Amino acid sequence: MLQEPMMEKLLAMRLHGMADALKAQQQDPAAGELSFLDRLAILVDHQWNWRQNQALARRLHSAKLRGNACVEDVDYRAARGLDKSVIRALAQESAWVRNHEHVFILGPTGVGKSFLASALAQKACRDGYSALYTGTAALFRDLAIARADGSLRLLLAKLSRIDVLVIDDWAMAPLTETERRDFWEICEDRYQTRSMILTSQLPVVRWHEQIGDPTVADGILDRVVHNAHRIEMKGDSMRKKRGGGA
Repeated sequence: MLQEPMMEKLLAMRLHGMADALKAQQQDPAAGELSFLDRLAILVDHQWNWRQNQALARRLHSAKLRGNACVEDVDYRAARGLDKSVIRALAQESAWVRNHEHVFILGPTGVGKSFLASALAQKACRDGYSALYTGTAALFRDLAIARADGSLRLLLAKLSRIDVLVIDDWAMAPLTETERRDFWEICEDRYQTRSMILTSQLPVVRWHEQIGDPTVADGILDRVVHNAHRIEMKGDSMRKKRGGGA
């Protein structure tokens, strides 16, 4: 009979996985045939998996990704120029994140750029990395608010610690002087230490003019372009075809 005091202590120590596994063992007659060490190993494995799942849930919650995107659900049937081998290589243990590389996802509106960006970021979360999804307008709005209330340094420091920063709809409009300076600082903080995913309707050759100031533009692009994977999508809007997804 499972002793209540033991269960209470396990839960008090947040050993929920072990407690659940212990309940399962009590209800499984075959468990009695296992050695003590085998039963203990099962309890430890369940606790380990429970903690890993809890950590993943926290990372996904903090990432604020769009929808339930995952690389396994990427649709290669539509003619969008997606190379399955490229996506699979990026998804393989998220090595591009470990190597502090970037991903540019380019193409017209509606082809699934945001979905693919979220899917790659979700895979990075599954591989143990932190991520954050934001739109370009929302990012600059948050930075402006932080500057106004005196918390800009704290926000920039928080962004610098995120392994994968996803910025959607990048370079849609010319940057102001303040936006240029803020984005340059983000790129400087992340240079060779963190990764970004940028989605954009504009080709990379147009980004320089959208950034505006030639010196700042050179500095930004020098920090992100040379070690970036480019995924160029094409085709008709997926939203028109089936109401979203990728």
